[in-house]
Formats: sequence, C-alpha cells, structure tokens
Amino acid sequence: MPGAPNRPPEKTEATPPTPPVAEPPEKKALRRLVPTRVALLLDQWKGAPSPDLTGPYAKAEAAFASGDYSASLTSLDLLSVRLAEPRWPTLPDPFRLLRVPIPAPVPPHWDPDHKLAAAEKDAKKARKAAEDQLALARGSVAWAAAHGVTTADLAPKLDVAAGHLADPTGLTPFYSEVDAVWTGLYGRLPALKAAVVPARPPSTAETKEA
Repeated sequence: MPGAPNRPPEKTEATPPTPPVAEPPEKKALRRLVPTRVALLLDQWKGAPSPDLTGPYAKAEAAFASGDYSASLTSLDLLSVRLAEPRWPTLPDPFRLLRVPIPAPVPPHWDPDHKLAAAEKDAKKARKAAEDQLALARGSVAWAAAHGVTTADLAPKLDVAAGHLADPTGLTPFYSEVDAVWTGLYGRLPALKAAVVPARPPSTAETKEA
C-alpha cells in the first residue's frame, strides 16, 4: 500500500490538576469552632448541654486561643463523633452537618462518584464543603440575630459569599467573606452555660469514717 504506514496518534501528557491551596489551620478551626458553639447554644439543650459535649468544646476553644489549632481540631473531631450519638436531641438543620458522617456501607461501584477522576472528586468535595459552610453561616447568623447579637454587618457578607459560590472560577473569594462572618461572630456569641452535675452521695464507708 503506497504511502507511509499509519501512525498511532502521539500521546500528549495530561496537564496535572492544580493542587489545592493549603488553608491556614486557624481558618479551618474557626470554621468549625463558631458554628459548633452556636449548636451548643440552641434552645433544645434547655439551658446547658451535657459536660460530655461542653468538655471537648472547652478544650477546643482553649487550644484555639493558645494557637494550637491542631489540638483544637482534634477536640472538635471528638465532639462531632459525640454529637452523632443517639442519646442527644436531634440537631436541626444546618447544624446536623457538624456531626461526623456515618454512611451506610455500600459496594464501591454503587457510589455515583466512583468513576470520577481524582481531581473531579476533590473539586466536588470542595464544593460540598463550601455549600455546608454557607448553610452553617446562615444558620449561625440567624440564631445570633434572634438572640440579641449584633449581625447587621455580617448578614450582607452571606449574600456576597453566595454570589461567589455561584462562580466556578474558585472558592478563595467565597471563603474570604465566610471567614469574615466567623471572625465577627467569634467574639460576640454568649458563653456556654455549664451543666450542673449532681453531687455523688457519700458511700457507707465514708459515712462511717465521718
């Protein structure tokens, strides 16, 4: 057959996805610390949540204040597990997003994202995290406004953030607005009330010694 033999198309190396920008640990901690505090201030706790919940939160807040953001996130991880326990009242939306997710076990091929490329999975996960942040910020600002906390300067930032979320070019402007909301709320929220732990009655041995 005349002519040069057919050549297979040359392989072009795929452009590697742009690695995500590392988030400052203090921002990551604050994005969880503030909505968690609001969740523990909800009326459903009837004044004061259990020390099993306020204990990890107090450790998270103390670690955050001291600049140990890794320890703060670790305590928040523990608290998110406890919030998922059935012994507590069910958290309303959007604060149930703060619980650790416990999905039912399913075969990998049942996952609709199973065949997505790693970069697509990461982008979808980042998008979901941003949507959750916006929902938590809206819920936190709404609770704060209803309980006498000044939010007039914070509420407009949520609409700006929502506009950035609709733009697929990136999430940096979105988090700039949301982080400003968390920073503003952090110093304005009321303190948690400690639950009263009933005193342990003295044992028989202790009574005899007295």
